[in-house]
Amino acid sequence: MIRHVAGPLDDNEPLSPFNFERLTKFIKNYSGIALNVSRRTMLEGRLRRRCRAVGIDDVNEYCRILFDETGPEIDAEIVHLMDAVTTNKTDFFREPAHFDYLTQTILPDILRSGPRRIKAWSAACSIGAEPYTLAMLLDDFCRKHPGMDYSILATDLSYQALQKALIGRFPEAMVDPVPDDFRHRYVMRSSDGDEVRMSPQLRSAISFARLNLMDETYPVPADFDLIFLRNVLIYFDKPTQLAVPTRLCRHLRLGGHLVLGHSESVSRSGLPLAAVANTIFQRQ
Repeated sequence: MIRHVAGPLDDNEPLSPFNFERLTKFIKNYSGIALNVSRRTMLEGRLRRRCRAVGIDDVNEYCRILFDETGPEIDAEIVHLMDAVTTNKTDFFREPAHFDYLTQTILPDILRSGPRRIKAWSAACSIGAEPYTLAMLLDDFCRKHPGMDYSILATDLSYQALQKALIGRFPEAMVDPVPDDFRHRYVMRSSDGDEVRMSPQLRSAISFARLNLMDETYPVPADFDLIFLRNVLIYFDKPTQLAVPTRLCRHLRLGGHLVLGHSESVSRSGLPLAAVANTIFQRQ
């Protein structure tokens, strides 16, 4: 899709109402993300940055190419478009009550069933703070209980976010919420004094993959003990807010837990999930 232009790009031509409607409909159908008119300025600004990256004259020309042309370059550009419009807000130990419940209730319950591997899925992992937080807690738990092991799958729609997560390098200020003992054990100083990197043992415990939650089926195992999908459903419309947890339930073992964001819920959804704590649900 790369276009090389001779002169400066036209940043003054606004995104037409027709193209705004086409884009928001396409983004919603592809990713589930619903963008209303209040997000128009945000969408247009991100499109302009993408236009500069590929050398296209203006946002409306970008839309013409995206919707009227076909081929591998267009398929690849859709991935870049999704990278541009997705929000990757994340922090280590974000919403700490979830991790308290994990360490105080869920993991002791798993331990009572006997030594085995704990399987967790961070289903919208962004740049990796959530799966690395899970890895610290699970690794610490397994160290204290011989015979226990763990693995983590981390997926996201954004290829760009996944690349950052895979590297496991973060601004030093991001790890401020990490407890001191975990920081000493799992966080390494980077050659760049302003960055840190997650330890090799954590990076090797996490598998990263691109996955679209809007797909009808997910190519992942069906026996997870723990699925985190936090602060994602809020971007979906009501039907999608039910459809995605319904599909996730197929990959949660009996007795496993689904963890949502602090303002999300699947109560009264008819799913085989019982609320056991604030925005934490257990498969029945």
